[in-house]
Amino acid sequence: MHNDNSRRERSRIRLMRKACSSWFAAGVIVLVSGAAPAAQTAPSNGLRAYVTDTEGGKTVLWITPSGQTVLVDTGNPGERDTGRLMEAIRDAGVNQIDFLISTHYHGDHVGGMQELAKRIPIKVFVDHGPTVEEREQVPGFQAAYKELYGKAQHIVVKPGDTLAITGLDLRIVAAAGQSLKTPLPGAGQRNPTCASFTPKDITNDPENGQSVGYLLTFGQFRAIDLGDLLWNKEYELMCPNNPIGTVDLYMVAHHGTDSSGTPQLVHALRPRVAVMQNGTRKGAGAETMPTLRTSPGLEDVWQLHWGLNAGIEQNSAGVFVANVDGAPAPSTAAGPAAAGPGTPPHTPAYWIKIVAQRDGSFTVSNSRNGYSKTYTIRK
Repeated sequence: MHNDNSRRERSRIRLMRKACSSWFAAGVIVLVSGAAPAAQTAPSNGLRAYVTDTEGGKTVLWITPSGQTVLVDTGNPGERDTGRLMEAIRDAGVNQIDFLISTHYHGDHVGGMQELAKRIPIKVFVDHGPTVEEREQVPGFQAAYKELYGKAQHIVVKPGDTLAITGLDLRIVAAAGQSLKTPLPGAGQRNPTCASFTPKDITNDPENGQSVGYLLTFGQFRAIDLGDLLWNKEYELMCPNNPIGTVDLYMVAHHGTDSSGTPQLVHALRPRVAVMQNGTRKGAGAETMPTLRTSPGLEDVWQLHWGLNAGIEQNSAGVFVANVDGAPAPSTAAGPAAAGPGTPPHTPAYWIKIVAQRDGSFTVSNSRNGYSKTYTIRK
């Protein structure tokens, strides 16, 4: 009897193993009876983006469903921003950067590149060409950068160029002071806001006007990011006709400062959502915020920081703000007291995450409070 039981048990085990092998081959997850299932992240065919906090600098990490990565800018020099970016990279499960786009050569955009390159492989470096400023904001950067891209691949882009990314159309719309002239399919209509444009005399920091700007299309989802493209250059891009059309997501230009963000750009793009890479004292400008909030079809403004410039009237509600170190206490009706000079950066630093689907729907979430909002397909 014992031998019969043993044979039956061995036979049962063989059948179970055979069944499990078939299930695994078919992609079925098998849980052993009596064992607690481990927490898992459901697989997604979405496009992901991490907008990390660089205290008014810039960095955005895009991850395609196929696992390819596009990093736009690297924040300020030093461990703070590089460490925060690496946290997002680890959270995303990324082990290399396929494309690193440097919008321009200011320290809050390229300062972290040299340190980042020590920590993760970077395959392709993308930029607008040589700097137009004699004084480097990051000392020795151009020489160090040349050494980095000399060991990899280097692409200098111009408007109309695309990057070879599976399942994604990433099209350059501005670079080296030039803008897209041939309208994209479905675009090219007259921009009625152009008649009310007022130019601004902005002559300092000319690298801003050289910014690489791109339109990212994933199925029906469209996002635009223009780096620090300046006010008058935005007009050149969008007037007299709109060559881009409308977008779902607008990465607010130039951190939300008032030297960018014309109504001619924002209102013609008609974004549903704006994500602002501002700092407590940088961006969220007195002109920018009302321009955003009066843009036709805009639903929400998500901010990396509660901005002192916007005050209590124009800042978004707390659920849409990732870092609130500058926000007023609930009992402070007149707004927050200004932090003193040399105030250390807050810890931890929180990011804003975006997950977009091919049908045009997308979800934006705040890592500080876990709040997320899904924007369904636009009719």
